[in-house]
Amino acid sequence: GMVSNWTKIPPPLFKKVVIVLIDALRDDFVFGSKGKQFMPYTTQVVEKGASYSFIAEAKPPTVTMPRIKALMTGSIPGFIDVVVNLNSPALLDDNLIWQAKTAGKRIIFYGDDTWVKLFPKHFVEYDGTTSFFVSDFTEVDDNVTRHLDRVLKREDWDLLILHYLGLDHIGHMTGPNSPLVGPKLREMDNILKKIHISLLSKEEASLPNLLVVCGDHGMSETGSHGGSSEGEVHTPLLFISSAFEKRSGPLAQPEHVQQTDLASTLAIGLGLPISRNSVGNLILPVVGGKTMREQLRFVHLNGFQLSRLLQENTPAYEKDPGYEHFKIAEKSHGNWIKLYLEGNNSEILLNLGKKVLKQYLEALKTLSSSLSKQVAQYDMYSMMVGTVIIMEVLLLLLLSVPKALSRRADFEVPLSPPLFSLLFYLMCLLLCAVHVIVCTSAESLCYFCSMSWLTAVGVMMLISALMCGILSAVAKIFENSSLPPKNPTVSSSSWSEIDVLILAGTIGHVLSLGASSFIEEEHQTWYFLINTLCLVLCQELCRNYFLLKECDPQHSTNLKQNFGSIGETSECKNIDIPAASNSKLGKAISSSEFVKGSDKWISIATPWIILICCRLLRSLNQTGVQWAHRPDFGHWLTSSEHKSELSFLAAVSLLMIFFLVQRRCSLVSKIAMALGLLGVYSYRAAIGNVIFPWQHGGKDISKGITEARFVYVFVLGIVFTGTKDLLKSQVISADSSMKSTGLWEVYSGLVLLAALLFRPHNLPVLVFCLLIQTMMTKYIWRPLKFDAAQTTVMHYWFGQAFFYFQGNSNGIATVDVSAGFVGLDSYVEIPAIFLTAFATYAGPLLWAIHLLCYLSSEVSRNPAAVGHGCFCYALMRSIPVAIYVVLVTGLRYHLFIWSVFSPKLLYEGVHVFITAAVCLFFTAMDQNHSYRVQ
Repeated sequence: GMVSNWTKIPPPLFKKVVIVLIDALRDDFVFGSKGKQFMPYTTQVVEKGASYSFIAEAKPPTVTMPRIKALMTGSIPGFIDVVVNLNSPALLDDNLIWQAKTAGKRIIFYGDDTWVKLFPKHFVEYDGTTSFFVSDFTEVDDNVTRHLDRVLKREDWDLLILHYLGLDHIGHMTGPNSPLVGPKLREMDNILKKIHISLLSKEEASLPNLLVVCGDHGMSETGSHGGSSEGEVHTPLLFISSAFEKRSGPLAQPEHVQQTDLASTLAIGLGLPISRNSVGNLILPVVGGKTMREQLRFVHLNGFQLSRLLQENTPAYEKDPGYEHFKIAEKSHGNWIKLYLEGNNSEILLNLGKKVLKQYLEALKTLSSSLSKQVAQYDMYSMMVGTVIIMEVLLLLLLSVPKALSRRADFEVPLSPPLFSLLFYLMCLLLCAVHVIVCTSAESLCYFCSMSWLTAVGVMMLISALMCGILSAVAKIFENSSLPPKNPTVSSSSWSEIDVLILAGTIGHVLSLGASSFIEEEHQTWYFLINTLCLVLCQELCRNYFLLKECDPQHSTNLKQNFGSIGETSECKNIDIPAASNSKLGKAISSSEFVKGSDKWISIATPWIILICCRLLRSLNQTGVQWAHRPDFGHWLTSSEHKSELSFLAAVSLLMIFFLVQRRCSLVSKIAMALGLLGVYSYRAAIGNVIFPWQHGGKDISKGITEARFVYVFVLGIVFTGTKDLLKSQVISADSSMKSTGLWEVYSGLVLLAALLFRPHNLPVLVFCLLIQTMMTKYIWRPLKFDAAQTTVMHYWFGQAFFYFQGNSNGIATVDVSAGFVGLDSYVEIPAIFLTAFATYAGPLLWAIHLLCYLSSEVSRNPAAVGHGCFCYALMRSIPVAIYVVLVTGLRYHLFIWSVFSPKLLYEGVHVFITAAVCLFFTAMDQNHSYRVQ
């Protein structure tokens, strides 16, 4: 035209916009049978009203904060946002809320306080509710709805955002098929009806209003979210406005769009610039009622923004197919404008316009796709520094194996000599020079470069010291190898089948971490390894009881003496052996005729009983990705019609737990344990999971806060009693029985805490865990006299298997968030994080603490047992983590990096922290070891 409109933003298409975000709203809750049944008004508007319906695809991680970022910025957030989700910092990226505030729009917000943290000082009025207190289904939504009538009558706002959390909380606590889901959807339907009618009644002739209904993520079949299953990534997206034409024909299957497309579409609708880092496309039907010239202007704006973003991120952007398509479409657009200004109103103009529109849409799709792939900008320098430190620590651990597993159990990192060597200072200077060069030449932001110089130099010194330590350790090994061996008979010891299996299993598991399918189904690896271990143990038992007795009478005599010595040491040293209180079994152990007794057959049957237990546990919880949807016994138990069966199983399980744990506890702890387990059942009955036999009809469901706190008192009491005994034993070092009792009581307290936090259908996991530990201690580890290293690896393997028996996987969706709120009436960050982490890693933790209990009772046979166990446990955790960090760095551009490899890395990181805590506990229990050796 005569005056260019190039620099002006098009005027807004809507006067007022209301965004209703229903947390964890799955697409089938609106478009499926549940929508027809519980959301009749919304279904009617979708099928016959003036609306457009889409299925928005969310990218993993499907947790709230990254999804809000995606909806408002149009960009794909990083995976670290899963961690930051707990305490969201202010969002500094260009976003729709900031643009609206800058343009003078008045924004009101009610709902999840994550928005208030992300967008501080952006809202003229707000009321935030806590998103993490998942046992609240009603108040959390009532606190949003109570403002609604007042706000809808007012005219002093342009954008209203409502974020409802109740549905998400119901999902976490009871799952998507819960009877609580229907009433909640009906409540949401009534709210949408109220808002829609109010917006229609206040419309003016000039500009219509818009109602947007969406979910931030869906929910899995277990009610959780965070992963990439279809139920978690597919959410409904509805645009409802009188500006749209009413639907006449039957409703087709909703079209799929990206969640990031909402930011671009709302920016155009509100007359705002599209956010700078948005990778979303304009959803064309929303502007489909406008003239062809306006539609082309909108898609051109979107294309221009995406091509600018591509130029910033890609050096060879001109060769990108999306950019080439955009330039072709832009030329065609120019030709169309010429024809339009000439006053040509023929059919040719309309057809050419449609062709240009199609070209633009193809260009947008290609640009968006290539930008989404490039969105991950890796800070390689910081990643390499971290990887180098991890690999150096692993190398030091591996080089220390011979000394750490010797009789003295020496594990000293030789850091003092290197600190005074020339090599150390030369390496420090070299690394500092590299640091300066990298940080001054780096174009993008680098985390390590942004650290203070003091911190950076400290890291360089650590790397140098570790490297010098490795070199001195290698030098010592070569020095020792050149000397003649002092005891040639020791060095010629051959490897047993167990040792070969441990080595092959560890290497096989580490190698499997390079494949996404093996990570998704990692539980299969651990199930296979413990089954194989049971078969090898069976072979070992048969050889000891039958073959060696026939072939080697001397060995048979030694074996009998071993059994006799176990009983003698337990009497002399007063070391408590599990089930020693059971007189019959106690006598059998101390008897030199043990091999001939019935215990021989129980011992041989033990691996087969363990195999049966593991098979039963496998059918309790389907996990992984490929077969997670298949029905399992856990689903059958948790369905509402089988509540009485679940109640019976929970009661029997709690009785079994008491029977298996109380054997070695003091009388006070036994009473506390019994009352605590009764409290666990009462808590589950209070929240409606199980029922008492005398209970008929519907009982009011409460949050069970009193019952849960009642259990916490007993947990703390038992742990305190155990800690008191441990402190006494550290002062009176001769009394190892007190130490053994103290450790067992700490372990019992943790078992009671696990029983409280586990869902009722998972209580058999705890029972089988205790049963297997008891049987292996009595019939496998003690009779066969496995050394501390072998026992540690077996404990570690079973701990990993029980992590998956609980129903966990390497996807974030299987984390049971509700465990973090047992006994809490509001969100308290530290207890919630501790309880969630403990409930998730209960399997590995209980096996690790049991290992400490077992090794402490073995000190008479091997004074360095606890030291060996601690070292092996640290090594078993370090090998897969260090190798996985290298693998994941190499696979950073893999198709499944965000959906498979990153969640696994997060799990590994948390597991390392827990292992570090366990190793510290081991070391504290072994502090008088050096005195004993001397």
